[in-house]
Amino acid sequence: MAQKSTPVDYVSILRQADIFYDLDNEHLQMIARLCLQTTADKGEVIFEENSPSDELYVVLGGAVEIVVSPFIVEGEQRRGDAEGMVVAIIRRGQTFGEVALVDQGLRSALARSAAKDTQLLVLPRDKLIALCDQYPDLGYRLMRNIAADLAFKIRGTDLMIRERLLWRPRVG
Repeated sequence: MAQKSTPVDYVSILRQADIFYDLDNEHLQMIARLCLQTTADKGEVIFEENSPSDELYVVLGGAVEIVVSPFIVEGEQRRGDAEGMVVAIIRRGQTFGEVALVDQGLRSALARSAAKDTQLLVLPRDKLIALCDQYPDLGYRLMRNIAADLAFKIRGTDLMIRERLLWRPRVG
């Protein structure tokens, strides 16, 4: 992925993202100044499952698939088998990689571009956390919004898993 910093006004796209809800224009402008813009081609991996996490992403254009591997549970990687299950498709104004802001643990899924020339904003964790430390009101609102966004995503994934379990053909 090619990264570049641009003077484009990112405030309007940040305003669309749920995790930036209820932030005032001044806070959004400060966050926008931290952003780098990058482009990913269709099928290009943005980050791998189980890789270190230190960035949050906002989709400017195109789409991103979030894919989980069944092999994490099975304990072995078998090449040539299924490539994993798409659990979400993230589109313009939506975010992914939020867990990096919370715990800086390993990525819980793979993210790959699902469209030609997917445009992304990249927010480095260290700079965003430093901004939150400097402006506690911004930090509180952002972390509250991230918690709500992650809860929504967990519930959606839980529902999808339950549907797959209930509709699985019975053997016997």
